[in-house]
Amino acid sequence: MTDPGGFELDRLGRETQSAAPSEWFEVEGLMGPIRGEVFRARNANGTVVICHGFKGFAHWGFFPHLAREIRNTGLNAITFDFSGSGMGADRESATEEERFNNNTFSAEVADLDKVIAMARAQGWLHGKFGVFGHSRGGGVAILHAASDENVGALVTWNSISHVRRWSAAEEKVWRDWGYTEIANSRTGQVFKLGTALLDDVANNASGSLDVQGAASRVKAPWLILHGKSDETVPPAEAGSLAAASKANATLRFIEGNHGFDGMHPLTEVRPNLANAVRETVSFFTEHLGR
Repeated sequence: MTDPGGFELDRLGRETQSAAPSEWFEVEGLMGPIRGEVFRARNANGTVVICHGFKGFAHWGFFPHLAREIRNTGLNAITFDFSGSGMGADRESATEEERFNNNTFSAEVADLDKVIAMARAQGWLHGKFGVFGHSRGGGVAILHAASDENVGALVTWNSISHVRRWSAAEEKVWRDWGYTEIANSRTGQVFKLGTALLDDVANNASGSLDVQGAASRVKAPWLILHGKSDETVPPAEAGSLAAASKANATLRFIEGNHGFDGMHPLTEVRPNLANAVRETVSFFTEHLGR
């Protein structure tokens, strides 16, 4: 397999650090294999672990670009597919439908714990480290940061502030049918998401999955970026997280939609995405690159 970012040359024809191949790994997660890679910086000053969101995956759009940009500042970056993401061994095809259909928030929280423990064991992560999360992955990142004193910096993009994402009427239909249909606009597939997610939220929304409560316990410096035109997670949720953070968080509403105008495949880094990446990398460098 090759680095998802490919190789780049500078103006003299030499490989840049961003072109250095990533190192791939696999570790067992709650729903099956967690597959990912580490983008290692030379003489790294720290590490950032990157969490994708619902229907996302580590090689989607901006994630490899963000990882390379973090690496180019002297920090390691770790990206991975949650074990219930549905992504197959090729890291591009959504072939693991059963795992996707039975995935839960709690499984993703456990997967993040597994990746961090593995990274420590491999020597890719030492002491304080950073966590990044997009959308649902932002909620997972917040839940972890609230309970891990070794998190030295947190950045969330367009993060959810609560795990119950549907109405009572929608939940009733979901339970009556035993599943709800989830369309993948990228592949045209329609998955049947089972009721394990509903049960997880019913049992844990006010406890271990209380994102708002977790936000109040985050001690690390935290940058909350939210797109003014986010069509998926209302910008008001960013305000709720910032209000709960007890002044630990810096909230910035910036131009862009749920993905800051990033596309898949990423053939162009548009201004809104470039702005989000620049602020994110600067924040991690400030708080970890010492």
